[in-house]
Amino acid sequence: MADPNLFRKARFLTSAPGLHQCPPETGCEVAFAGRSNAGKSSAINTLTRNGKLARTSKTPGRTQLINFFALGDDQLRLVDLPGYGYAKVPLATKQQWQQNLAQYLQGRQTLRGLVLLMDIRHPLQTYDTTMLNWAVEGNMPVHLLLTKADKLSRGASQSTLNQVRQHLKKARVHELVTAQTFSSHNGEGLEELESVIQGWLEPEDQPSAPDASNSP
Repeated sequence: MADPNLFRKARFLTSAPGLHQCPPETGCEVAFAGRSNAGKSSAINTLTRNGKLARTSKTPGRTQLINFFALGDDQLRLVDLPGYGYAKVPLATKQQWQQNLAQYLQGRQTLRGLVLLMDIRHPLQTYDTTMLNWAVEGNMPVHLLLTKADKLSRGASQSTLNQVRQHLKKARVHELVTAQTFSSHNGEGLEELESVIQGWLEPEDQPSAPDASNSP
């Protein structure tokens, strides 16, 4: 079972306009990406139990930098990537965002997994598929977070989840890409999200420290 206390330790670390301004490549990190109206910042705040950690706004597209949050020390990090596909910004700015996203996903050695958020009512849009392809090409594990599940009935929510999973299986990426429903409003799916991220940040097969009590 995941340890929620790990995520309660989250604190803002730094913001970077591009790959070269990111923190040193030590430790490991999990990134959050999604359309500007997918509820990305809200999901991070729900995960960390800190409603003010990631900036939320009624105006999509406010996250224009790569924002890093440390979990305890600086060696475990959550990363809030710029939202894409919706923000009312100049085309040149959107293109720069896309370039930064691609460089980060393909070049960041400390990245262990990508949480890709999408509104459960509008899953697998063009930009979502582009992000998914970038990650799969780099053999990067992806966890699809179908947000705003509270907007649908339980039956409709489960049906959409099943359709997404069937799409992944048909595309033959289901071993690398998983999916779940999620709601920042009522906390649905929070424990599953915690478990996935902690599994990436702290793999179970990591060697544990020797028990001093058993020393001769």
